[in-house]
Amino acid sequence: MEVEGNFSDKAKQDFDLVQKALSGTDQKAYAALMERYRDSIYFMVLRMVGNKDDADDLTIEAFGKAFKRLHQYTPQFAFSTWLFKIASNNCIDFIRKKKINALSLDAGFTNEEGDSMAFSIRDEDPDPMSNMERQQRIARLRDVVQQLKPRYRELVEMRYFDELSYEEIAEKLDLPLGTVKAQLFRAREFLLEMVKGFKDHL
Repeated sequence: MEVEGNFSDKAKQDFDLVQKALSGTDQKAYAALMERYRDSIYFMVLRMVGNKDDADDLTIEAFGKAFKRLHQYTPQFAFSTWLFKIASNNCIDFIRKKKINALSLDAGFTNEEGDSMAFSIRDEDPDPMSNMERQQRIARLRDVVQQLKPRYRELVEMRYFDELSYEEIAEKLDLPLGTVKAQLFRAREFLLEMVKGFKDHL
């Protein structure tokens, strides 16, 4: 597979990094690609969703999805074009699925079939029946969370049940902010796998 002749030098360098990542010859190639585009992806996402925490989550998700699909990339377009398309589509999905006055465990997080894996936790609806259903949903979700490894379970509970910010979690656990974000992303991946079989009941 050869890169298009009209690509810029940066695009050609990106393509070289993609090839190294796919072949496994350079374990730092993924990090290099993320370092090149993390800030520009983040600011694009932030303009779309208008929330820094959501933008952080969606930026990490965008790279996660891109790296999982890296074998599908072809040099018909520059890697940056392909990456920004994935990131923008991820944001559009997030915006469509996010509900007003609801805290979602992972709004816009989808599986391979395109099903949303969003878990609404908070709801302002005072209706007793709705409140009971919400409490049941929270209880089922807590059961799933309890199956996570302790370090992931603690992070998920602090972020989504106690509603702490990333910074507050990092301070409480004495962890680097980047570590907190990365481990929360990993925890959400585990949760996605765990709820695939019974997502309709959450």
